[in-house]
Amino acid sequence: MKLYLTPHACSLAVDIVARELEIPLSLEWVDVRAKRLRDGSDYFAVNPKGQVPTLELDSGERLTEGPVIVQYLADRRPGTKLLGAPGTMERYRVLEWLNFVSSELHKGFTPLFRPNTPAEYRQIARQNLHIRFQWLNDHLAGREFLTGPTFTVADAYCYTIVMWTKLHDIDISSWPNLKAYVERVATRASVIAAEQAERDAKAA
Repeated sequence: MKLYLTPHACSLAVDIVARELEIPLSLEWVDVRAKRLRDGSDYFAVNPKGQVPTLELDSGERLTEGPVIVQYLADRRPGTKLLGAPGTMERYRVLEWLNFVSSELHKGFTPLFRPNTPAEYRQIARQNLHIRFQWLNDHLAGREFLTGPTFTVADAYCYTIVMWTKLHDIDISSWPNLKAYVERVATRASVIAAEQAERDAKAA
């Protein structure tokens, strides 16, 4: 299978999950702004949305949207702790978190990435993110990961998005539980390897 991704994007979560599951993926780096692959070809021909991640299956079919892709990968390893079995509350709790991260955190950063966002709205967006970080910080009190003691696909996604604070000079030290959580996730072998792949891609 092939994963289309770009550094500092939500596609990092997919790479982390694949490494956790020991599912080998061929990495195809995308210039998302130019919508081009490294060979100069049009990325829109791969994904008409022009966004990452895109997972190309061995059948030639393609999946888009990170929260869906990580579920697909986890289901290829039945019994994995990264996602509970169908019909279980463990699974629904993870899906609950995937939706929260997608709608409240991921989309919350969108105005900060757009150069034409007015300054006054940037401040509102940052304030809204601070509210979400405080809630997340409170939730993480006494918890190792989002749903308890077990790392899940939701943690891979949450870590990826929270790390965007570094791109926008948001100091998370005001939320000590969140800061400790990020530091804890960062030590996982899957995260270290995925982030190294990003650095290698940027240097190439």
